[in-house]
Amino acid sequence: MIEIKKVSKSFDEQPVLNGVELIIEDGSSHVIIGRSGCGKSVLLKHIVGLLKPDEGDIWVDNVSVVSMRRRELYKTRVKIGMLFQGSALFDSMNVEENISLGVREHRMFPHDEISDRVAAKLELVDLHGIQKKFPSELSGGMKKRVSLARALMMEPKYMLYDEPTTGLDPVMADAINDLIISVRDRLGVTSIVVTHDMASAYKVGDHISMLHEGLVNFSGTPDEIRKSKNRVVQNFITGNQVVVA
Repeated sequence: MIEIKKVSKSFDEQPVLNGVELIIEDGSSHVIIGRSGCGKSVLLKHIVGLLKPDEGDIWVDNVSVVSMRRRELYKTRVKIGMLFQGSALFDSMNVEENISLGVREHRMFPHDEISDRVAAKLELVDLHGIQKKFPSELSGGMKKRVSLARALMMEPKYMLYDEPTTGLDPVMADAINDLIISVRDRLGVTSIVVTHDMASAYKVGDHISMLHEGLVNFSGTPDEIRKSKNRVVQNFITGNQVVVA
């Protein structure tokens, strides 16, 4: 599992995380919600070791990410797939080259298997025959799916999703939610989904945690968050813009 232990992080002396504690159980679909700028994406970057906390620690499978040397960190990152908010596809590469980049760099599979594996991952995300297209030829929803296929090529144990439905119309957003559920159920991966979209949070999450003022303000099931009497939680999930602590 993933354990986040009293993680604090500031930028230019402005605190973003202030002692965050979370446990992500294996096989769960854990959603992290909160207002823009509350540190949701920053927390994901700590999990994959792109950022180091000012204080605290992150443990993945009983090993501290913070204290890892670079080589150990790279080995741990292979276990973790990430769907970035902006998809993060390379414009100069076609779809097949984007999806296969990681496995080629890590030499995970024989060269002659890679094309078949790319096709299989595209089928998993309901895309077919677009290997030679470039990102500029794809819609926003297709870019998200290609980015997900790229993350799944590494056969990760954990999948991290950073605002997976942002910028998508409701129909495509719901299709992405269905994919997140399908990937979890078919591949058995543990999912961490960062979002401010409550429709998405309720659909894909079996556990929801809310960040507020650098801390976990609430953590529980979707049903528990709906029934919570915490005013900060209720203001957020009902869309009330006046947040009262």
